[in-house]
Amino acid sequence: MDYRIKTAVIVTGVTCLILVGALLVGMHSAAAIAKVIASCGFISVAIFGGALRSLYGKVLLLGLALSFLGDVLLIGEGRQAFLGGLAAFLFAHMAYVSAFIINGVSLRWLSGAALPVTGVAIGVAMWLAPHTPPELSLPVRLYTIVIAGMVIAAFGTRGKGGPVLILVGALLFFLSDLSVAALRLVQTDFPTYVWGLPLYYAGQLCLALSVSQSRSH
Repeated sequence: MDYRIKTAVIVTGVTCLILVGALLVGMHSAAAIAKVIASCGFISVAIFGGALRSLYGKVLLLGLALSFLGDVLLIGEGRQAFLGGLAAFLFAHMAYVSAFIINGVSLRWLSGAALPVTGVAIGVAMWLAPHTPPELSLPVRLYTIVIAGMVIAAFGTRGKGGPVLILVGALLFFLSDLSVAALRLVQTDFPTYVWGLPLYYAGQLCLALSVSQSRSH
């Protein structure tokens, strides 16, 4: 592995841990800085892995850039910041779906994953419904549909011989979003970002690393 990629992965991991620690002790300015650095890390991994040399890489990089925007917007605590972050991540998932299709998908794997993933998504939607304000109901449902589609597409591209990192990254991303939903909507007492943020950055790193393993590279 290129030393630049290794360095970016390490920086992302370390700053993610700093981010979690800073949030736990209430150092919000330090947490914001750590978050931006960590998110720059997964973008760097994709670029150093050759994202600009393939269509798959460029579209995936767009998704990572939109995720970076979502991370920055979610630094804010207000409802508008949440909606902005939600929109950025929604478009990020759409970019990921496009990248997976570019990489190639198996219709058999798509159809096989559709039912169980949709079932999980429906369960998540039912869990969130009582905790979601009316004005956020449609955006949250739309986001749930799109991220479920992203996971299904990840299974599809794996069935076509795509890197396992794509599927792992998509699943980790999905799980990390549950922590955001629990924190922002359900408002659990436990700080779910303790496990959600590591899963999120691990998922983004997996997707970024998939660039160098993609057939379209």
